[in-house]
Amino acid sequence: MRTTSQIHLLAAALLCTALPFGAVPSASADIVRLKSGASVDGAVLKRTDRRIWIDVGPDVLSFDMNDVASVESQNASASVELKQDTLFATATGLSELPPREQAKILGPAVIKVSTPGGLGSGVILSRDGYAITNAHVVQGETNLRATVWFAQADGTLKRTDIDNVELVAVNNHIDLALIKLKHPDGKDFLFAPVQDAEKLEIGQNVFAIGNPLGLERTLTQGVVSTTQRNFDGLTYIQTDTPINPGNSGGPLFNTKGEVIGITNMGIRGGEALGFAIPARYVKDFIRNRESFAYDRNNPNSGHNYQKPPSRSKEGAPPTLKDGSSSPTAGGKQG
Repeated sequence: MRTTSQIHLLAAALLCTALPFGAVPSASADIVRLKSGASVDGAVLKRTDRRIWIDVGPDVLSFDMNDVASVESQNASASVELKQDTLFATATGLSELPPREQAKILGPAVIKVSTPGGLGSGVILSRDGYAITNAHVVQGETNLRATVWFAQADGTLKRTDIDNVELVAVNNHIDLALIKLKHPDGKDFLFAPVQDAEKLEIGQNVFAIGNPLGLERTLTQGVVSTTQRNFDGLTYIQTDTPINPGNSGGPLFNTKGEVIGITNMGIRGGEALGFAIPARYVKDFIRNRESFAYDRNNPNSGHNYQKPPSRSKEGAPPTLKDGSSSPTAGGKQG
């Protein structure tokens, strides 16, 4: 039996129940509203980020999602199950939706993280206000502020700053930090689900929401360029989704609205070369957060090991046989 907290994520969502072809329509009809002004009543049989199929009785109609204004369902969350796992949740039964529709559902779960030294992004993963951002966004800082956009009854979003954000755990090695927000009204937060079993394919559609260069609530989209890019012994999701300074710590979503990664770096001077920390690292970090518990007396907690000195003279990059310097790949973007 579902609890109120389990369906909290879906309260504002217009998700459709994905039924196999030939299924009997439910008593409560779904409504597909087209941009032309027309509407179609029936039972949604299948929905992807590109097309939707609806059973209207004697026929099954199909529409391009670019022609659809909205989809309404009386049983919006009927097929969606949430599974709580420590401070995050996974979900089954989610429908694929275009990024523009997912942004309406998941937008309130994305936050801006501000410190005296700069800003980044983050994503709320539990109704209690636990959120993930990058370690380099909060590194050395103790005064944190989060900007949250709360969904209102009329469908608008209210911008609210939350001070005294608690820094719970920091892992510099994988560049993740766990923070906790306190709701100003004592209510539950809207949160985003994390992908359960990792299912990533080269070329699949993904999108990011964040605050690049301080431009709040910016959505960018692209595809997965490769699923296993190796840097310093860790693997990252490479994407051509634009990732700019200020996106750091924000979520990378699939078309089901699951967090598949946390964006954290790009290649300086490169085009469409963005990277995200895979969800499996995020889940492992949260489950083992006590090992990386933040110590207020040590702003660099967990430990940040310095790189060893260069063996070349005066710290210059090593020279190749032809006399040229070895190339570098660039670095992390804030």
